[in-house]
Amino acid sequence: MAGLLPWAFAAATVAAQIPYPLVTNAGKDDLTVTSVLLFTTASVIHAVRTRGAGWAARMVMLSVGGGLAAEIAGVHTGLVFGRYSYTGALGPAVGGVPVVIPLAWTMMAYPAFTLGRYTALRLVGPCGHDAAGPGAHPSVMVTALVGGLLLTTWDLYLDPQMVAAGYWRWSGDGPALNGIPLSNTAGWLVVGTLITESLALIPRRRAIPADQFPDHLPIFMIGWTYASSLLANLVFFDRPGVAFAGGVGMGTLLAGTATAAVATRRQHRRAS
Repeated sequence: MAGLLPWAFAAATVAAQIPYPLVTNAGKDDLTVTSVLLFTTASVIHAVRTRGAGWAARMVMLSVGGGLAAEIAGVHTGLVFGRYSYTGALGPAVGGVPVVIPLAWTMMAYPAFTLGRYTALRLVGPCGHDAAGPGAHPSVMVTALVGGLLLTTWDLYLDPQMVAAGYWRWSGDGPALNGIPLSNTAGWLVVGTLITESLALIPRRRAIPADQFPDHLPIFMIGWTYASSLLANLVFFDRPGVAFAGGVGMGTLLAGTATAAVATRRQHRRAS
């Protein structure tokens, strides 16, 4: 029964997100915060069950701390993502950043890490997370890059939706995509890659065998996030440009990782 607990929170996340396009502004605020809390809880519980409480605690500290530090620097300097500021719609804030924002980094950084780790295992082999101790192994870099790219392409959906909901505002000029500065995309790639790398370097007392795949839940949540965001922008939000950018960006990455997994699985079968 305990194994069903993270799935229960994942199901609750999906249930909270489904009515989002149909409710009023006040309802959207509540559903946004609720879905972040539920999604984050699902990620943390899954991390505890598959990687241990110590690993999960470090994961939370690194993703929350890294996300919060980047957001505070971004809000006050504009050097990380570009010039932007948060409104008060998302609740209490620390350093000008709503508390729920660093939790959102955790909720998606963990699935991004699991996708990166799986891709690295298939292409390169065990990384610092799975070996006896952390190190600058090539698979750490693969994990970090895949995870950083997933977070970046996810934001192609996220930022336009959150700006439209009135959660933060951009200021300043410069190249933009769907109203979001391209500097933000660059910032997400840098910060997302660094956070994912930090997770890949957290040591484990006992490695997960390479032939086992314990990460169905976070991969499912990635798929749900992709499909629901694509559908919502096409059907409910009337933002075809956002649907195209997120659909192509995130979809290309997911298709690439799936292709690599299938190809390497076939090679392993031939070798055996």
